[in-house]
Amino acid sequence: MQNRALLHPQLKRVIGLLGKLALLLFSLWLFILAISLMKAGARELGPLIQSVFSLRNFANSLGFGWLFAYGVMSGSPVAAAALTFFDAGLVRDLDAFAMITGSRLGASLIVLLIGFAYVLRGRNRAESLGMGLVSFCVTGSTYLVALVPGYFLLSRNVLDGVQFRAGTQLTSVIDAVVDPIVSWFEAWLPGGLLFILGIGVILLSFRLFDDLLPTEAIKNSRFGRLSQLAYRPIVMFLLGSLITLISMSVSVSISILVPLSNRGLLRRENVIPYIMGANITTFIDTLLAAVLLGNPRAFTVVLVEMISISLVSAFVLVFFYVRYERAVLLFVSWLTRQNRNLAGFIVLIFLVPVLMLVV
Repeated sequence: MQNRALLHPQLKRVIGLLGKLALLLFSLWLFILAISLMKAGARELGPLIQSVFSLRNFANSLGFGWLFAYGVMSGSPVAAAALTFFDAGLVRDLDAFAMITGSRLGASLIVLLIGFAYVLRGRNRAESLGMGLVSFCVTGSTYLVALVPGYFLLSRNVLDGVQFRAGTQLTSVIDAVVDPIVSWFEAWLPGGLLFILGIGVILLSFRLFDDLLPTEAIKNSRFGRLSQLAYRPIVMFLLGSLITLISMSVSVSISILVPLSNRGLLRRENVIPYIMGANITTFIDTLLAAVLLGNPRAFTVVLVEMISISLVSAFVLVFFYVRYERAVLLFVSWLTRQNRNLAGFIVLIFLVPVLMLVV
């Protein structure tokens, strides 16, 4: 009788784990399906993209990716879309690189909005908005600088020889699994709707994957020794890299910082290396998307993005981290000091990508 009582919770645990594994596999399958749908839909989007948005140059693509990420409230689907546009010949490799950079800038908005939600709930404004503003400033300053080495590496074809060799075999297996479904949708939907369906499916796959993560448990826990480890930049850098690698979402890994900051477990100055680490490993899902497309140059674009942001982050951490930290914190303090400063900043982060799109 006692053994039965012990067996029951163990059985429930096993069933729960099997359910999570099934959900993980299903979310991965949805991600693969979404990339295939977007790839098929992108082929017919050429005239629409060029006539409506006129993506003629590097700045246009950067602004488009930035605003696109605002629209879908996530950077990863936009980065995947940039690769499918490139694969379909709608944009150049350099433009896809710029669009992916823009997607990372736009993805920072979600953390800022979470901060506003905490302010509406009566929390301290400086603490609630401070984390989102730090995230925006760190992401913007590092990614925009990373455009320089990235442009050089991509235009000089420095990394063309580095490829994922198993890509062809993996793509063949995946094509056999998803091609019949994509073909069915192609028969019923025009290219534009097919691409939009792909965006919806990839957002659903990320949502399902996020549900598998113990986000609430992380938010409500005290992270054990985090308060001591937070003073070591390299530890926070690795922690941000690891959590984003596991969650495959920089929005999730950085959004966790807002409630932790409100509980007094983290200070703004401690999270700058964390955000830098998160901004590197967030490209794992985009790298997978490039492999699924079976386009070697698309893989190179993502690899260049990862390497260029890694170089900039490492340079900051090694050579002038203290001055960089001070500059970011002073700017964020200035933004939260008066409503007009914050309002001006909000207007600016929407106005800049719009101007880039029309130049």
